[in-house]
Amino acid sequence: MAERDTRRIARDIMEEPHIHGRRISVRQVYALIETRDEDPESVADRFDLDLADVYHALAYYHDHPREMREMEDEREVAMREFRKTIDRPEGVDPDTA
Repeated sequence: MAERDTRRIARDIMEEPHIHGRRISVRQVYALIETRDEDPESVADRFDLDLADVYHALAYYHDHPREMREMEDEREVAMREFRKTIDRPEGVDPDTA
């Protein structure tokens, strides 16, 4: 398998892969395009990115499925733990809504 160019993807300012020099993560790009069905061009325009950056992020997501799954699992655990620390009125549980 040919190694893809990942110079556009970095880990220098966040704990997860993101577009080099930006704070938008690979997972965010994936979610906007493949979950929310937004155009790659619209995402590039909204975040002032090169269209190539957007496609590199998508390629990275699909080339590293285990890493992305681990990131999603870690985020889910962190959110669950965070929800436990919030003081809520008795009977209010966002996980049952």
